[in-house]
Amino acid sequence: MKKLIKLFGIICFFGITNACVQQTHLKTVTFQLDMTAVENVSKVGVRGEFTNNPWQETLYMRDDDTNGIFEIVLEQKTANSSVEFKFVNQNDQFELDGQDNRILHFKYQPETIVYKAIFDDINEVQIERN
Repeated sequence: MKKLIKLFGIICFFGITNACVQQTHLKTVTFQLDMTAVENVSKVGVRGEFTNNPWQETLYMRDDDTNGIFEIVLEQKTANSSVEFKFVNQNDQFELDGQDNRILHFKYQPETIVYKAIFDDINEVQIERN
């Protein structure tokens, strides 16, 4: 009887554990950052929770058409409901000094998001979802 109870407990544990594991969904996020009002622009990037070494790695953005809008596209499968990040200039000048990080909230489904922002301005953000 004790073996049966123990076996039932193990089955219940694994059943509950497997039921609690959230499914991951592909998130494709395009960050577009307006740097036109910033002097000495170089090594523009984004840092946050989405790298293998969170907050230590800069993911560099590009301005291929030289219009002052830097861009990067990130894709990741995740079950996270949000991600925190900040933009950086010259690899070590973080925007929003002394302020909270930017937060991008996700829906529990695959998403394609365009996040448009102005460096060092938390109020001018546009988020487009498909």
